[in-house]
Amino acid sequence: MKTIDRYLIKQFLQTIIFGIFSFTLIFVIINMVDNIGSFLDQNVPAGIIIHYYIVFEPDIIKLMTPVSVLFAALFTAGKAANLSELTAIKASGVSLYRFMAPFLITAFVISILSIYFAGYVVPAANQDKEEIEMKYLNSGYNYIGSNIIFQDSQTRIVSISYFDTPRDQAVRVSIEDFAKDDPTRMVSRIDAANMVYDTLSHSWVAYNGIERIFTYSGQSVSYFSKKELRHLNFTPADLSEKQQKPENMNLTQLKKLIKSQERAGNDPTSSLIEYYSRFSFPLSSLIVVFFSLPISANKRRGGLAVQVGLNILVTFIYLVFMQISLAFGKNGALSPLLTAWSANLIFLAAALINLPKVQQ
Repeated sequence: MKTIDRYLIKQFLQTIIFGIFSFTLIFVIINMVDNIGSFLDQNVPAGIIIHYYIVFEPDIIKLMTPVSVLFAALFTAGKAANLSELTAIKASGVSLYRFMAPFLITAFVISILSIYFAGYVVPAANQDKEEIEMKYLNSGYNYIGSNIIFQDSQTRIVSISYFDTPRDQAVRVSIEDFAKDDPTRMVSRIDAANMVYDTLSHSWVAYNGIERIFTYSGQSVSYFSKKELRHLNFTPADLSEKQQKPENMNLTQLKKLIKSQERAGNDPTSSLIEYYSRFSFPLSSLIVVFFSLPISANKRRGGLAVQVGLNILVTFIYLVFMQISLAFGKNGALSPLLTAWSANLIFLAAALINLPKVQQ
């Protein structure tokens, strides 16, 4: 690695770190101003408040990383151009492509690390953050353990009013089975006050319920105080995953959710968009650098003020493209894959068209 590469990468990384730190600090302060009164009114322990702001930061870091990378690339290249450092570099025989190499390599490494960060670290942090908000801030969220309805098999639908995770206990349970040859005809239904998972037999046990068997001639009804249900296919771990929002699931859980939705015949579009976005958004750091760096490398009037304005404009345009594509994707006009990647593809195409012109 040449000295100039080390110099550019050092300047680039220092500016990225400064940008991420500054943006995160601003969001933390704004949130603290809004919520610190509620925390104090609820007598929330200091340790919980500190934990809340620790888990508050990863989502902000994920969102601000592409912006910080763009700021850093424009600032570093713009500074080099305005101080005539870039002129000296070009005079030594270094092409624009070679000048861009350390920026693109660094942005690529950051993007790969961001995929793991956005795919696993951020969902876990968001889950903790929302639990604290629901418990102490009364944020208006519906409790994630309530009103769970899902398809356990092709002919069975399970409805649970409330699931107590620590006790592995479901409250007010309804299990409906339908005929294989006629999915509109119900053949049996079990309603129970509660249902507990037996870890020894690996089966559910229903308590204080009623079972109805439907036939063409009528129905039979039987009451029970305890009934073992070995035919159910889900476990408490499955219920915990079903309670989570897609945005709070990691990549492994999201992939499992998509497969279960497809298996049950449900529309997985929203989950697919979320899954593909976990890859496309981190890689936007690389795309926006590739798009903006050649423009910033040209010395222009206005100095760094122009570079900052250009950064804001590029970021705004990118976010507009992203929101438009999300709207089309959720309405079914675009495939989930194209929805997640359309903004990156448009900026990449613009970069490939513009790069030869700038080089000239």
